[in-house]
Amino acid sequence: MDTDSNVCSHGAVRWDGQRVDAEDAALLPGMPSTRGLLRSVQVPEFPGVTLHEVLSRSALNKVPDGSRMPFAWTINPYRGCLHQCVYCYARSTHEWLDLDSGRDFDTQIVVKTNLVEVLRREMARPSWRREHVALGTNTDPYQRAEGRYRLMPGVIRALADSGTPFSVLTKGTLARRDVPLLASAARDVPVGFGVSVAIWDEDLHASLEPGVPSPRARLDLVRAVTDAGLPCGVFLAPVLPGLTDRLADLDAALAAVAAAGATGVTVVPLHLRPGAREWFSAWLAREHPALVPRYRRLYGGGASVPPEYRAWLAERVAPLLRRHGLDGRSGGEARRTGPAGEAPSGVPGDEEASFPAGSLPAEVATPGAPPARRGRGRAPARDDAVPGQLALL
Repeated sequence: MDTDSNVCSHGAVRWDGQRVDAEDAALLPGMPSTRGLLRSVQVPEFPGVTLHEVLSRSALNKVPDGSRMPFAWTINPYRGCLHQCVYCYARSTHEWLDLDSGRDFDTQIVVKTNLVEVLRREMARPSWRREHVALGTNTDPYQRAEGRYRLMPGVIRALADSGTPFSVLTKGTLARRDVPLLASAARDVPVGFGVSVAIWDEDLHASLEPGVPSPRARLDLVRAVTDAGLPCGVFLAPVLPGLTDRLADLDAALAAVAAAGATGVTVVPLHLRPGAREWFSAWLAREHPALVPRYRRLYGGGASVPPEYRAWLAERVAPLLRRHGLDGRSGGEARRTGPAGEAPSGVPGDEEASFPAGSLPAEVATPGAPPARRGRGRAPARDDAVPGQLALL
């Protein structure tokens, strides 16, 4: 049974007294604060985790002007993530809620229970221009909590019904549940889908991303998506210096990605923003202390690896892409944001990165006009004449 709780692991939380049953009618405006709490619950299927069910006043988040992201809007059904990836670039966002970016990010999960209702209301406005909406750019929409709350089917239907193109980025194999729904939506609006895979060593996977399905299970998701007629790009991300950038590891990973039928692949080195930096550094010092000096050199200048490492990684990966037929894989044209042939830039967590083919909608609406709707009963459009976007970062 659910048990109500207003207590985090570190004591009273910011929204004590803000419960609906305390006659507080305030709604949560896009999550800049923690007002609008309905209740906090702990359930047997998630030991040690508190789920904070809230009301949100907005579902759509505007991407800041000047961002290199190839989309204007995002949706985040959840804040915090049960995948518990030590390296997650979004950890610092939990601090906006007066929660910490370490253990709280892993165990204090905010759920926007009224998300679908609010989203439908926002997209019914005459001002909605049906621009590309991205899911999975902050925390994963298919983390394990989605199995309990089932927000994504309503989100997918709302986007498709409104004629809004959208994309999903996930590590969660729970997405297989919604593959038929995504294929149906793709008959009406452009849909992109991306899967993130980082680690192939089982022990390292269990240590660094303990709540994430196995890499093999995620590749099975890639195959399920492509078998349904949808494009699916793979993010080989993050590549961890000294841990997953050995030639044999990269070769095995890209061979498996190719065998899964991915539309495109992008290789992304580790990005260490504040929040993730401290949490990952503590893990590294505990598990691989010999690598600490190397990481201090690589990340001494900021969150990104230096250009020299990117160039080294690119040189290492290029022949592997050719070997596995990934340097020209076609299908699932991704949105371009610059001159013809320029890769769509702005991967979440690393704005120098590019999206792989298939992970973004194949068509984008002209601002102010709805996209062309596809006739029901036809398979999603595929353009096999378009080379895959195989950007190496």
